[in-house]
Amino acid sequence: MLIIILFFFTHWFLSLFFHSFFLHRYASHKMYTTSKTWEKFFYFSTWLVQGSSFLVPSAYGIMHRMHHAYSDTDKDPHSPHFFKDIWRMMIHTANIFHALATGKNKPAPEFTKEYLPSWNKLDKLGHSMITRILFGLAYTSVYILFAPNAWWFLLLPIHFLMGPIQGAIVNWCGHKYGYSNYNNGDHSKNTSPWGILLMGELFQNNHHHAKNNANFARRWFEFDGTYLIMLLMHRLTVIKLRRSE
Repeated sequence: MLIIILFFFTHWFLSLFFHSFFLHRYASHKMYTTSKTWEKFFYFSTWLVQGSSFLVPSAYGIMHRMHHAYSDTDKDPHSPHFFKDIWRMMIHTANIFHALATGKNKPAPEFTKEYLPSWNKLDKLGHSMITRILFGLAYTSVYILFAPNAWWFLLLPIHFLMGPIQGAIVNWCGHKYGYSNYNNGDHSKNTSPWGILLMGELFQNNHHHAKNNANFARRWFEFDGTYLIMLLMHRLTVIKLRRSE
């Protein structure tokens, strides 16, 4: 049982960290700069930890920029205020993401003029159904070997869809529940204490107020775990944090 618990939470927090650190704060907002070698390392790590639910960074970055530009309007790719439940929002978001990742949907130039990390070979590998199935089989094998009973297999769908699930939680809860520090003209909220458990990602109201600020926390009780790791990496010269506007 302990191995399954450790496996689940290791997968959850590693996926969450690279989702926040690389996909959100780098691919979407370029909150820091880094060398090409480190960028490749972070890119590969994002693919490895997200596995079956790998989100192509360039498509993610474009979609997230659209989210900021159209926040909580009918053009927002994932505003919870236009869907009856989180599942329908996830399906709508997935359709937009797939169209961007495969090139079927050409985004407006304003969403691609800033830098978007790209690694075509890894994107094709990570986005292929065969690769996703192989990762799913790997997760399942861990449960076959170490799960004490069949009930633990109910966690497998979370492993399979880890990236989209984490994104959906942030987009749904971060625009419906909680409090606001700023009037941003949308429905963005800060959802505590879950903002702490989601490594800062649920401080959406703070983030929408200053989208290029790498620190999503503002008040004394708000804690952005991803930013603290980024601060350490900055001091170790692995990355260089950019000054927020």
